[in-house]
Amino acid sequence: MNQIISDISDFIFVSDTAKDADIIMVPGGSWPELPETAATLYREGFSKMILISGGISITTSKFPGPKTKSKVYTGDYQTEYEFYKDVLLKNDVPEEAIIGEDQSSFIRENSLYARQLLDEQNLSVRSALLVCKSVHARRTLMSYQAAFPSVEFSVIAVPGYDITKDNWFLYEESIVRVLGELARIGDQFTVKDINQFLLSD
Repeated sequence: MNQIISDISDFIFVSDTAKDADIIMVPGGSWPELPETAATLYREGFSKMILISGGISITTSKFPGPKTKSKVYTGDYQTEYEFYKDVLLKNDVPEEAIIGEDQSSFIRENSLYARQLLDEQNLSVRSALLVCKSVHARRTLMSYQAAFPSVEFSVIAVPGYDITKDNWFLYEESIVRVLGELARIGDQFTVKDINQFLLSD
């Protein structure tokens, strides 16, 4: 494989093995596979709490509805949070194990509002499982690391868009999406961020 393609693949497609953690965090979206994965991790005993994030889409100003399994999840969902919560409840996660926020509109906001929520509830977190789509893994990890610099994250990557580490470079649509991830990482992190990271070391 070409070295540049290999480097991009290794950078974007972060994936770890699940291990015990204080909390499971799920950034917003409309794919039920993410909260379903979080529910599986909960039932398998990896964590006793799930934090879900997400309001409405920043591009459409509404929740677009489930991307898949719309015959299973049929609620009149107004936000990503409402959708994720219903998925979790339908997958045997008790309501008392779920916390979340419904104001954020994109991944960086998901992380910032999640941090605000935990601070408001005076909840201390040292480790987290971060459930996200595989193509968003690096941007999601960086966003949550910025919001939670003292937390140890393990990324639980969920396939999405039929894009994988091994095939993204074979199709124009997936190439555009992966290169778009590289661009969004550059757009969503600033010189101020880098300076704050240096000060926090």
